[in-house]
Amino acid sequence: MSAAVYQVTGSDPVLRGEALEQLLAEVVGDDDRTLAVEEFTVPGRAAPGEAESDAPSGAEGREEIVAAALNAAQSPPFMTGRRVVVLHEAGNLGTGDVAPLAAYFARPLDTTAFVVVGGGGRLPKSLGDALKAAKAVKVEPAAEKTGEVLSQHLADAGIELRPAAAKLVTTHLGEDAGRVPQLVELLAAAAGPGATLDVADVEPYLGDAGSVPNYQLTNAIEVGDMAGALATLRRMLTAPGPGQGRPMHPLQVMGTLHSYYRRVASLDDPRVRSPRDAVAALDGRIKEYPARKALDQARALQTDGLRKAFDYLFAADLDLKGARAIPEDAVLEVLVARLAALSGRARGGPIGRGSPPPSGSRRR
Repeated sequence: MSAAVYQVTGSDPVLRGEALEQLLAEVVGDDDRTLAVEEFTVPGRAAPGEAESDAPSGAEGREEIVAAALNAAQSPPFMTGRRVVVLHEAGNLGTGDVAPLAAYFARPLDTTAFVVVGGGGRLPKSLGDALKAAKAVKVEPAAEKTGEVLSQHLADAGIELRPAAAKLVTTHLGEDAGRVPQLVELLAAAAGPGATLDVADVEPYLGDAGSVPNYQLTNAIEVGDMAGALATLRRMLTAPGPGQGRPMHPLQVMGTLHSYYRRVASLDDPRVRSPRDAVAALDGRIKEYPARKALDQARALQTDGLRKAFDYLFAADLDLKGARAIPEDAVLEVLVARLAALSGRARGGPIGRGSPPPSGSRRR
């Protein structure tokens, strides 16, 4: 690669870091990396509701980092073919920090490769526009889904997992694909090259359960799977989400459930007769498959069931905001159990173990 500007993307910091390392290996080539590469990290911005002075280094700190990175980018290489400047955590930049970078990207030095690495939040639109105008080469992880990352790293390590062991790993890690490289490295070190491992061989190395996507909670509730819904809820409240570094807040879980039931309630209308009608009723904001699932749920619960669901949501919302001295996780557990039981009864399935999903049901 010999472009002037690169953009490294990816939601998981570990996988994003792997993509960056591969890019640097290609760009630096046989040059001395200690001489060729200069790295800078943008300090974090103030959190919502905080003053700019509450940020780790404030606006001045970000300005200094940008100025230092640009100074390096505009300097000729020393004893190497090219200079490589890496700007980490570019999502921490504010709109007011972008103008000097955009000016450089419009006329970059041929002897410099400038690498903008995501992280810290969403890139300012003006920075994204400047990268696009500069025809920045996008670099991203080869895979980000846990199963695909697992297959890739197992092949690289020269070991295999039996199907049951691979399923255990992907289920246990959930969306936390960034833990796969370390796990595979650990398994390879313990078992040696060429090994084929089973469930018992990988269980001791799994660690804590990883995060799961929000739809797994509503999927379990839909079919009345109380045990599955509660297990999913606990993972959402304890496992850090991909790229977030922290678990979901109870109010975020409540927001997910409110949004789901508002969607279902909007389809409790005799004029909505088909999945296509459901998509139209939801203003085209979702695809036909989740619209069909929501329509199935609206038909199962009917108006009385939806009223009961909103009664549960209202009571739980008050309790989360301090109406009663009940721990937040207990409030959500009771809410999820009630909603799953309501769906189970509406669908005529055995409560607690889940009723059969609608025909043609598949993962969202």
